[in-house]
Amino acid sequence: MPFVRITIADPDLAPDTQAGLAADITALLEKDLLKEPEVTVVHLNLVPADRWFVGATRPTGVTGAHLEVSITAGTNTSQEKAAFIDHAYDALNTRLGALPGAAYVALYELDGESYGYNGITQLARRRIDPTEKD
Repeated sequence: MPFVRITIADPDLAPDTQAGLAADITALLEKDLLKEPEVTVVHLNLVPADRWFVGATRPTGVTGAHLEVSITAGTNTSQEKAAFIDHAYDALNTRLGALPGAAYVALYELDGESYGYNGITQLARRRIDPTEKD
């Protein structure tokens, strides 16, 4: 049940590019991290390019991006997480074009007691149905 926030330094990003990026990241979460697409939420945060800095300067000719994903701690291996980070960076680069020298992908692992959706923690979901995927 990932929550994804992608901050992009382009307030005019085309709607089809936005939808494609959301679809790409959702598919990668399913493929690399074994997450269920039907409970994956993607939020795009489009910000003005003049508010994006790398090394204290505004990059030119590139689109700044930062991708954050919240997942339940302990549900993925190091190899799965590394594969997702690699593939997600490639997806950003493919959809947005050239990226600045620093474009980050972050996985935030949250304790199952402190993370859930629809009013139920992940820990409680596992107690109800031990076969439930996160």
